[in-house]
Amino acid sequence: MTQALQIDFISDIACPWCAIGLSSLQRALANLGDSVEARMTVHPFELNPDMGPDGESIVEYLGKKYGRTPEQIAETQEAIRERGESVGFTFGPRTRIYNTFDAHRLLYWARLEGRQVSLKMALLRAYHGEGQDMSDHAVLVAVAQSVGLDAGKAREVLETGAYADEVRGEEQQAQAMGIQSVPAIVFNEQYLISGGQPVETFENAIRQILAEAAKEA
Repeated sequence: MTQALQIDFISDIACPWCAIGLSSLQRALANLGDSVEARMTVHPFELNPDMGPDGESIVEYLGKKYGRTPEQIAETQEAIRERGESVGFTFGPRTRIYNTFDAHRLLYWARLEGRQVSLKMALLRAYHGEGQDMSDHAVLVAVAQSVGLDAGKAREVLETGAYADEVRGEEQQAQAMGIQSVPAIVFNEQYLISGGQPVETFENAIRQILAEAAKEA
């Protein structure tokens, strides 16, 4: 029997653990096969909402924000690369952090077009895999086009400032829920799992959630 599952994936493109979490979650859903019919919605969260238009060096940013040394940052990035490999996500060289607000606006539009999750993954790969500038409209349009979205419409969304209020509203909702770190994944509006968990963790959690839903049905 196939059971419906609502997934709300709250994350930021600048977050490497979000790339790991989404990749891991998708693998878990694939392993579960026809037993689950997942409806996933991606919601915005900005780790660095005040980032300027030119971005900032990752080493400088993390050093100021968390007090980490360049050596500690390098060690963390290596651990992240290894975790990414385990779930099929390849991390490339990333030297700068960028403002992601416009990318979140584009993702909101992609939800209406039915291609939000594919765009989210493509944006994560463009930034974390290729080091592309997530605040550059030309980059965002190209990524949107790569997943089958209309380039002209994507450009219009970016240039007109469309969906800014909607994105801000969803960010405020996440704050009201007490979410302070990402990824935060909410299942059936009841169960929260945080972080880039292993495939098995997501798979086991989803099985339990579906079992609970079957009892209540």
